[in-house]
Amino acid sequence: MLDIQYIKNHATALQEVADQKKISISIAELLEKAQLKNQYLQQIEQLRQQRNQLTQTISSHMQNKSVLPTDTVHQLKDQVKQINLQLQQLEQTSQSVQQQYARLMELVPNYVSPDTPIGQSDADNIVIRTWGTPQQFAFPFKDHIELGEIHQMIDITRGVKTAGSRNYYLTGAGALLHRAVQQLALDTLLAKGYTPMEVPTLVRGSALSNTAFFPLGIDQTFKIENEDKWLTGTSEVALVSYYQDEIIDLSQGAIRLAAVSQNFRSEVGSTGKDVRGLYRVHQFAKVEQVIFCEANAEISEQIHQEITANAEELLQLLELPYQVVAVCTGDMSQKTYKQYDIETWMPSRQSYGETHSSSNIHDFQARRANIRYRDHEGQLQYCHTLNNTAVASPRILIPLLENHQREDGSIYIPMALRPYLNHKEQL
Repeated sequence: MLDIQYIKNHATALQEVADQKKISISIAELLEKAQLKNQYLQQIEQLRQQRNQLTQTISSHMQNKSVLPTDTVHQLKDQVKQINLQLQQLEQTSQSVQQQYARLMELVPNYVSPDTPIGQSDADNIVIRTWGTPQQFAFPFKDHIELGEIHQMIDITRGVKTAGSRNYYLTGAGALLHRAVQQLALDTLLAKGYTPMEVPTLVRGSALSNTAFFPLGIDQTFKIENEDKWLTGTSEVALVSYYQDEIIDLSQGAIRLAAVSQNFRSEVGSTGKDVRGLYRVHQFAKVEQVIFCEANAEISEQIHQEITANAEELLQLLELPYQVVAVCTGDMSQKTYKQYDIETWMPSRQSYGETHSSSNIHDFQARRANIRYRDHEGQLQYCHTLNNTAVASPRILIPLLENHQREDGSIYIPMALRPYLNHKEQL
């Protein structure tokens, strides 16, 4: 968590950020609860000291009967009883205040970078660069569902029959393509020195709180009934939590981790939105980049550019047009200091659709998860964490199939994917 003194010193700025990020919190109320919490703790400690002094006096009397009159001893015992009653009431009230304080602390947002655009929604995000030219078809093009059915790659009907809405089967070449883009992404990261990880996707609630997916993202998360176990929507949760409550070694530079995992999201609030096809589904696979580096804004900014470039490299290997946008305050999550989204051209939408999200968190997650390192002077510091999608599938299959379709219904396979698909040139 952010330090309460820091919050006090930057109360106005943090309230502005909370409002921009649409987080319902009153920083003034938080500071009031913090003060009240401390007052109760002080009162409790004073009463405990009084009680200890009285019980010590009574104990001394019990060892030497002649020290105090009997009436005085009874009075002292009555005072102890009264203090115990006061303590009981104060401790109950104090516990309630501490719970309120803790809930508010969990809602405090991360501050944002000076170059983050101010805005209300994704409509206020700013395009900073593009690559490639959207395909202009000389024939009536098909969307990914039509192409998937022609090539027997995608089966939505049976997915819904088996698992309900927003579910699917990938079959034959669809399943192989799904695996191929993931392996290409992983191999690209391994060549850059990332450590591959196989991670839990079923985690304790504390792992989601520590990475700031709880409490605000709790409605997006599937829970195992009667257990403190939750299905994660990204391997970022497990990758960051790997070092929870540890002092990590950054003396040789940043730690770069990559994981391929299944991910699950409830998509609450998206009723009626993107209902056709593979854009918004409950289960998907993702290759995720997570990096731990020292608490240096210049270094984490450089790494933020690096992990964004990794995702761009993959899209270029897949020969897909895309744009990189700077995400505005109103479209950012609680935890994010600075964010880029990468949007890939999707002919069926006649627009760019988000396929990647690249975030610099600074020390926000590290404080919550208690991940520290020793700086050059040997002092413990909270590290910076960053994350980015290398690829998410099946969403990436939408532009991959649609952009590379040909008039005869065949689908061109980019050169980079061919080694993973028995060197086929087309489907």
